[in-house]
Amino acid sequence: MTELAEPKRARGRPKKTENERDDGNRRQALISAAAQLFHRKGYDATSTREIAARVNMQPGSPFYHFGNKQDLLLAVMVEGMKQAFERQSAACATLSTQRTERDRLRVLIRNQFDVLLGPDSDFIPVMLYEWRSLNDAQRQTITQIKDDYEAAWTPVLQALHDSGQLQAPVGLARLMIFGALNWAVQWYAPPSPIRAGQKSRRASLDELTEAALSLFLRGTP
Repeated sequence: MTELAEPKRARGRPKKTENERDDGNRRQALISAAAQLFHRKGYDATSTREIAARVNMQPGSPFYHFGNKQDLLLAVMVEGMKQAFERQSAACATLSTQRTERDRLRVLIRNQFDVLLGPDSDFIPVMLYEWRSLNDAQRQTITQIKDDYEAAWTPVLQALHDSGQLQAPVGLARLMIFGALNWAVQWYAPPSPIRAGQKSRRASLDELTEAALSLFLRGTP
């Protein structure tokens, strides 16, 4: 009896299904939805079911991308720091070599306010609010990323210290500056629409930046 030949296997990787091709986008959508809900409701009060519903996914679908809700929280924080890195690098790239160190600090502070309070600013506040919800290994991951991000401030603060404009020790000054800036997520409200001829009583991000410079540095701009 003649044996039937096995069908030849197609060379290369099998074609991905439509869902598999969209895995990256679906994962990113989950991270964005989680950031919004964690920011508005808090980590403990948000369920993975709610996150899945926000992006029209089945209740168990998030676990295809993340081991558990805590892993999703970590992904939100990592994404936030990635965006902060990108914004900071882009902001610093606009500075010429002729600008002063005070100008450089102004750009860094203004960018930090934008990261904290500007459009798509759910990610970093989640990191500030929900830090305790991470396990020790996850905290170490975020600490390393955060330290790398803040390292760009050190040479600017050192130059300002050397010139006498910054009087506090650089390391301590960096910690206190970030503490002050980050606290703005607790109290800041953006300017509301105003009528012609009236002036808003709420500060803009540019005004916050100038106020911060005046607070941290001595001397004239």
